[in-house]
Amino acid sequence: MKVLIIGYGSIGERHARILDSHGHEVACVTRNPKCSFTTYIDVAKGITEFQPELIIISNRTIDHFDTMNEVAATGFSKRILIEKPIFNSVPPTLSRTTDNVFTAYNLRFHPMVQRTADLLQGKTIHSARFHVGQYLPDWRPGTDYTTCYSAHKSQGGGVLRDLSHELDLALWLMGPWQRVTALGGHFSSLQIDSDDVFSMLLECDRCHAVSIHMDYLNRVPRRGFEINAEELSIHADFISGHLEINADRETYRPERDVTYEAQIQAMTSDNVSNQCTFEEGLAVLKLIEAAEKSATEKKWIKAS
Repeated sequence: MKVLIIGYGSIGERHARILDSHGHEVACVTRNPKCSFTTYIDVAKGITEFQPELIIISNRTIDHFDTMNEVAATGFSKRILIEKPIFNSVPPTLSRTTDNVFTAYNLRFHPMVQRTADLLQGKTIHSARFHVGQYLPDWRPGTDYTTCYSAHKSQGGGVLRDLSHELDLALWLMGPWQRVTALGGHFSSLQIDSDDVFSMLLECDRCHAVSIHMDYLNRVPRRGFEINAEELSIHADFISGHLEINADRETYRPERDVTYEAQIQAMTSDNVSNQCTFEEGLAVLKLIEAAEKSATEKKWIKAS
């Protein structure tokens, strides 16, 4: 399959490498001199000349919406995968169809998440807690954390957007959110202007008590979730690779690229059942904005 990648930063490079290793033909829209694939500096020209069958938008979050419009203006109607979060803010109502657009929440494809989704089929869920945290200066060794997009709200940085995989997992497993209350902001001494801590409590369709915590501060990386359902307790730890199901423990230590490869496989096949849709990606963004509003106004915010 011919795949055009728009944006060749770290995630664009990962997509290109994986696609190339699986025999797909790759081209990129980028000015990055380190890109070893066929390159274009213009989206329209890249689409016209390369004739891709799939487009991946992996440039800056703040550029996603305009880039999607550029792609649409060419008449491209095949599949589009947009890196998470789908946009920096909820856009005006879209008049065009988005059935061909998906959001790159690849954590859905982690074996522990897939196992959990299977276990929760038909179960009544009583409570759930999702958490993620890692010290921002440790994220990208050898680089100054104050210069990365994560440090700057204007560039789409902050834990709510950076670590929104947890928000997608919560909504995918617990169902659409109905209301949320949150506390968060820039609480630490990190030299950033984006939010470094957020904690929220949600009511979802399948579970009326869902909590989510995310931060840029944890010196020991943490990522996982705990779910209590009818006759079932699940504890997942992505760092250790352990999934506890009641009194039993299963171990999952997939290679780093496994979830990205599964996501690409879904996008290049006929089965996109586990892929995050455009509407689901937009629901995550609406939750982000509701959490920000709740933290500012100190009240519950209902889904619109």
